[in-house]
Amino acid sequence: MKNIYIKTLCVLTLGLTFASCNDYLDDAPKGSKIPTTLADYEAFIRDEYTNQSVDIAQASTLINDKFIDIATLAAQRLTKANYMWDETADRIQLNQADERTYYGQYAGISTFNLIIANALTTTEATEEQKRVIWAEAKILRAMSYYNLANFYADTYVASTASTKLSVPLITSADINAPSKQVTIQEMYDFILTDVKDALPYLPKVSQTPLHPNLGAGYAFYSRVYLQMNNYTEALKYADLALAENNKLYDWVAYYNNNKAVIDIPNSYTNTPSPMGYDYVENYTFRHGERTYLSTEYSIPVERAQRFETGDVRFKSRWKIRTVGAETYYRRTLSGMFNYGGITTVEVYLIKAECLARAGQISEALDLLNAVRKTRILPASYQDIATADKTTALNAIFKTKYNELILTLIPFTDARRLNAEGVYKFSLSKTADGTNYNLSSESHLWTMTFPQGATKNPGNGTITQNVAK
Repeated sequence: MKNIYIKTLCVLTLGLTFASCNDYLDDAPKGSKIPTTLADYEAFIRDEYTNQSVDIAQASTLINDKFIDIATLAAQRLTKANYMWDETADRIQLNQADERTYYGQYAGISTFNLIIANALTTTEATEEQKRVIWAEAKILRAMSYYNLANFYADTYVASTASTKLSVPLITSADINAPSKQVTIQEMYDFILTDVKDALPYLPKVSQTPLHPNLGAGYAFYSRVYLQMNNYTEALKYADLALAENNKLYDWVAYYNNNKAVIDIPNSYTNTPSPMGYDYVENYTFRHGERTYLSTEYSIPVERAQRFETGDVRFKSRWKIRTVGAETYYRRTLSGMFNYGGITTVEVYLIKAECLARAGQISEALDLLNAVRKTRILPASYQDIATADKTTALNAIFKTKYNELILTLIPFTDARRLNAEGVYKFSLSKTADGTNYNLSSESHLWTMTFPQGATKNPGNGTITQNVAK
């Protein structure tokens, strides 16, 4: 990547904020340069470990999608409060250091603001090329705001979205830019507008897996509308996304090709992750929580039990292990993992949900079973067949929950369904002889802003969206 020099790289309340063009030094240090060409700005999109990572650690912790060992629970009180569903804990006071989600997403937003503000006036590019980079930055900014809004604020409910607060909105890369903590409705309106602005200029084929293409734009639009319970629009854009890319990865073939290693008893030799940059299901690639590591998280026994019998996607990724007093399913893949981007399987299941809600049960199950056939061993596979809407939807939810494990989507879906009140999501477990429960009504479903943000709100104000 080009060595791009900017005057100010300082951590502010709203993230790692870049100076505006007027703040650049007149003389860049030797070996550096002031960004002027479109290529200079486009290079920021390729900064995958800062601008293209989505750290949602506490969300995965809350729904127990990852295994947390005894030592970590003893050392990290916020993590323990979420993992053990402690509703008495004051998570506002405990959240003194867990700032990665907040500052990480705003760091990317600052970068995308910089690109949006300058791409159209850069040099050494055609107008069409400028518009493409501008549009890609708009999609990435909208995706980052979606992550923040669905982490630190309540889920979207039309009747309350205009009165409840979301997260701070900032659209300028200037270090002195004001911020305003907008309502949930204002935030969703902003996200939808960004996508609408970008769609006409997105290319059908990406420059790299990090650059969102037209399929990514449609897929993200579908995700946002689903979160708003607008199933008509979610279905419309799911169809458009699948017209751009409808490929599904054959996990049965992956397992068969690697079973000699996968099936060795008590062996945890890593096999290569197929979910990297060239995963056929990718619309756009973004890293998850483990940006720099080449392995994914191990998962609890209770979580492993929610996978279908014969699910080789599960079998290829985790294997049971006992170390001392702890038993869990240890991860066995190594490589890259698209935990923060968008994939075709999510869109298949969005479309399936929308069809089922519209009473088109058979069509919905055709999509669900198309996904399952690429995941379940033939000896274990049976089509899910039902005429009952609730049964069909629960099957779709279960598959989606398993498919998108360790991403933000199981968390956002659970919040959406809990707010709807018809297909509520709750969890229970037993640890050391004690029963624990995460109610669908729990306040734990909304994360607290870190104290670093609320104590130093910069050029704006921040109000917590949850009492503790």
